[in-house]
Amino acid sequence: MKMHYLASAFVVMLSGCAAVSVNPGSAIVRVTHVEPGKECKFLGDATGNQGNFFTGSFTSNADLETGARNDLKNKAAAMGGNVVSILTHRAGQTGSRNGGSEQTNVIVTGDVYRCP
Repeated sequence: MKMHYLASAFVVMLSGCAAVSVNPGSAIVRVTHVEPGKECKFLGDATGNQGNFFTGSFTSNADLETGARNDLKNKAAAMGGNVVSILTHRAGQTGSRNGGSEQTNVIVTGDVYRCP
């Protein structure tokens, strides 16, 4: 029985290491650094993130970046948006076991728009 709990904890830990996936309908959301034109309606802002102090060190930088972007796209789509103009992009760093630092999380914030 104890082994079952250990195996379950391991699976949960590993699932935190994969990039957040894009929900159906979120794939159409375009992420850009350019603010859209006046034909687009501003819907609000949203923040996507991937990683934390525990799972971040086990997640590749590429998956942290992709996961944060996908989380942002999912939130934008839930708001009815199809374009996100990036406002901020931050990568958190923590000390690693070898004395250096490692990226443990990525946070992306953007303005959400609905464009024709």
